[in-house]
Amino acid sequence: MSEDFKPASPYRRYRNSDTDLESGIGRVGNGSTDDDDEGTSGGPFDIVRTKSAPIDRLKRWRQAALVLNASRRFRYTLDLKKDKERKLLLAKIRTHAQVIRAAVLFQAAAQGVDVPGSPLKKPPTPTRTGDFDISQEELSQMSREHEISALQQYGGVKGVAEKLKTSLEKGIRGDETDFLKRKNIFGSNTYPRKKGRSFWRFLWEACRDTTLIILMVAAAASLALGIKTEGIKEGWYDGGSIALAVFIVIVVTAISDYRQSLQFQSLNEEKQNIHLEVVRGGRRIEVSIFEIVVGDIVPLKIGDQVPADGILVSGHSLAIDESSMTGESKIVHKDSKAPFLMSGCKVADGYGNMLVTNVGINTEWGLLMASISEDNGEETPLQVRLNGVATFIGIVGLAVAAIVLIVLFIRFFTGHTYNTDGSRQFKAGRTKASTAIDGAIKIFTVAVTIVVVAVPEGLPLAVTLTLAYSMRKMMRDKALVRRLSACETMGSATTICSDKTGTLTLNQMTVVEAYVGGKKVDPPDDKSLLPPELTSLLTEGIAQNSTGSVFLPEGGGDAEVSGSPTEKAILQWGLNLGMNFDVIRSSSSIIHAFPFNSEKKRGGVAVKLPDSDIHVHWKGAAEIVLASCTAYMDENDGIQPIEEKVLDFKTAIEDMAARSLRCVAIAYRHHEGKDVPTNEEELSNWQLPEGQLVLLAIVGIKDPCRPGVRDAVQLCINAGVKVRMVTGDNLNTARAIALECGILTSDADATEPNLIEGKAFRAMSEERRREVAEKISVMGRSSPNDKLLLVQALRKKHVVAVTGDGTNDAPALHEADIGLAMGIQGTEVAKESSDIIILDDNFASVVKVVRWGRSVYANIQKFIQFQLTVNVAALVINVVAAVSAGDVPLNAVQLLWVNLIMDTLGALALATEPPTDHLMTRPPVGRREPLVTNIMWRNLLIQALYQVTVLLILNFRGKSILHLEHDNADHANKVKNTLIFNAFVLCQVFNEFNARKPDEINVFKGVTKNHLFMGIIGLTVVLQVIIIFFLGKFTSTVRLSWKLWLVSIVIGLISWPLAAIGKWIPVPETPLGELLTGKIRQQRNGGGD
Repeated sequence: MSEDFKPASPYRRYRNSDTDLESGIGRVGNGSTDDDDEGTSGGPFDIVRTKSAPIDRLKRWRQAALVLNASRRFRYTLDLKKDKERKLLLAKIRTHAQVIRAAVLFQAAAQGVDVPGSPLKKPPTPTRTGDFDISQEELSQMSREHEISALQQYGGVKGVAEKLKTSLEKGIRGDETDFLKRKNIFGSNTYPRKKGRSFWRFLWEACRDTTLIILMVAAAASLALGIKTEGIKEGWYDGGSIALAVFIVIVVTAISDYRQSLQFQSLNEEKQNIHLEVVRGGRRIEVSIFEIVVGDIVPLKIGDQVPADGILVSGHSLAIDESSMTGESKIVHKDSKAPFLMSGCKVADGYGNMLVTNVGINTEWGLLMASISEDNGEETPLQVRLNGVATFIGIVGLAVAAIVLIVLFIRFFTGHTYNTDGSRQFKAGRTKASTAIDGAIKIFTVAVTIVVVAVPEGLPLAVTLTLAYSMRKMMRDKALVRRLSACETMGSATTICSDKTGTLTLNQMTVVEAYVGGKKVDPPDDKSLLPPELTSLLTEGIAQNSTGSVFLPEGGGDAEVSGSPTEKAILQWGLNLGMNFDVIRSSSSIIHAFPFNSEKKRGGVAVKLPDSDIHVHWKGAAEIVLASCTAYMDENDGIQPIEEKVLDFKTAIEDMAARSLRCVAIAYRHHEGKDVPTNEEELSNWQLPEGQLVLLAIVGIKDPCRPGVRDAVQLCINAGVKVRMVTGDNLNTARAIALECGILTSDADATEPNLIEGKAFRAMSEERRREVAEKISVMGRSSPNDKLLLVQALRKKHVVAVTGDGTNDAPALHEADIGLAMGIQGTEVAKESSDIIILDDNFASVVKVVRWGRSVYANIQKFIQFQLTVNVAALVINVVAAVSAGDVPLNAVQLLWVNLIMDTLGALALATEPPTDHLMTRPPVGRREPLVTNIMWRNLLIQALYQVTVLLILNFRGKSILHLEHDNADHANKVKNTLIFNAFVLCQVFNEFNARKPDEINVFKGVTKNHLFMGIIGLTVVLQVIIIFFLGKFTSTVRLSWKLWLVSIVIGLISWPLAAIGKWIPVPETPLGELLTGKIRQQRNGGGD
């Protein structure tokens, strides 16, 4: 790939060649920051930013993770092998397409036919298809091979349009009949997608858990031995109950995973549903990309995605980035010599109209998309860290299981394990081999089940569960998540760099003030106050120098204006002044255009009049256009030098800007026709004259602040998130809006460096920019590159979220920790570079995303606290009982049920808690903050200690406490163990409420609003009652009396007041891990002295 072409596409996804510094806010209270290099920091699970993370880092944590079921654990992470294969396949398909095209051209040349453009080559004989005079095959061949000769034979673009029964100006009729006819004959703009995984696939993957497989083997052996020794009637219970428990775990896991996948599937479909404008019946309407049909006329502008294959109808400075098809970042200019447009490519510059000739699978893009499988897997930083937590807990669990296994085996084979009647279970030389094997299998099964409970396989998957839930809910809050990691990273955001127009303001613009003819016109659309020549030039400039359009309904009625909000406001003002849009457009023609540029803040056109005169019209930021003017047109149509009035104009601009009006100037100049290139190639490179302009008008456009935006900004400030406004508008306009929104609190704040101009920031050294960036609240007259420089400076110490809508915002959106593109005004290029799309362009929706991001983190912490409590309690109870008594109170089936409550049901209940206002009163969570906080350690240790103490007392003294000494020994033992099991399960049910609010006394606040939580709690209790009352044979339990049920409930219930009392115990701010390592260092240092 030629390096010369790489800078040609300024908006392509930005890659920072410098060292990638990952920042995160440190502990609450000390404000420390992390500037460790991503590649060298911490262990394999210490990845704070998975956005563009190196492949070797991703491989490293996968290799370090302790995994029992790889297919399930890594389902929603990037499949590195498939991703590599996908890239190779993509390159192969692209090369194949290029080779086919080259072969066709070579063959044509060998036959003596000139390559594209030659009139000698005959196209296929036109075939009539239905009402159309051209077939799908002919269109496909022409587009695929880019055959200019065939296009010329069909009569050019106009001829193809006639054959497709399309008007180049008004598009297709657009009625239902015409629309369906085109779809039936030429196909729809969709391509075959690979079906999602079926439920049976998820079931199969759930079966591949290593420990569950071992348990199934053990169950089969136990079943065979049981039937052999006790007969089929009684002998199948032990093995059968384990098999049934494993089967239930597998089915519940598969159902949960399948529902999750359906949620992701629907969200992925939403991501691909691009909306764009088409011309139908003379009117511009917005449609889904899937509704584009052959014959449609599609207006294209910078940043758009070409929605289908087509031919250029007309365009100005139109440049296409074809890298998505060719793999090379080469910008291709489109004109009458190169009119073919390929689906999936992006508009890099200019604007124009295209005629759609092929859609869906008949396009090269469609073939490409149908050939590759879409692997949407992607790990998130939290997921990676949770794999680290799961690995650590799993190693501890394996060690505990190994100890239990060894101890129980030693006790069993040395004759120190006793039956309930006091007899030894194993006597060397006397016990039957089958009985010994059966005893050994039971011990092995218990050890394996401890591993199942100890290794929290569902912990990393809880992230995916809460993200799937949050993403679905965020759609309702007008936010579409494109990258999973952005959802959780938003919870750590410490600063938001927001655009002004459309995000903080309504984007409903109207011209409310105008200076025309050197004076203020009040009201601004009173045409009687304007001279005729000035009005004519002004309306000509408004109509021609615009990417918008005006549609006048045939039956009368108000004109329909389309375009960007600024364009619509100015076009509407022109209509109020008597502008006839269609007449002006048809009576003169644009020969060259300089599309609006966010760097230069202006756009212009050269217009050829019927008498061959040339008018150059410019429109843009008022002070910039004014600086290029040497004269102005007065109220008598006279041209006057601008020097005498320039101060008045500047004062008028400043006055309007101070009242938060967007100031736009309109100017023109006459140009000699002989100085304009006539050759198309020379004309495309011609620079529009920018100087010696005549000022026609300065208008002030009002764009009111969004209702509630001040409250949203204040909410961010309270949550420790600084809001910064970055706008291309005049500094005075930016200042006025910032004061109105609450970004600046007073006039005293509106001084440098709080308020700064883009060029001033740009001129600073990198070190100085880092210092100043901390203080900036408003940046006015900023270019996209200024925004990028600000993001780079802020990322050294902050987690940065950035909003953007333009094509040139793409580098900043990609560089930021979270890129937020605007759904209404945002270009497709901006959206593709973003992580989240704000569907209503509203800043309040950005704040909701912050809330959801914090909710994701908080929910995971709730689940961790709950799961670790169960882990610690279950492991300690079984280990202590096994070592001291040679028996475990919680058997394999009971532990599998506990695992189900803890893993799948617990995750569903706690990981789907909706966000609360309390989340927005905390500071942001640092990305290197420990997942298990000191508050969580306190809570879980209190609960685990309580559960372990009570249940071990019941295990060793239960018979005497419950007055069971005189009962049958076997029955008494079963009653005691059933009570332990029942109390343990109910402790988890009650503790689930405690886990909802780790740092609040009132754990019941809002609980009734979470129907899923209440449903799972209810289901758990009902199933526990069924197990105790009806499934005793399977779970080795007996029915409990109402008194013992009451005892179980009281044991569980005590966890509520205990949790409330525990929350009064203060905890140190320094994380427990740091305290321990600090003490170890001190001891080492002390020992060295």
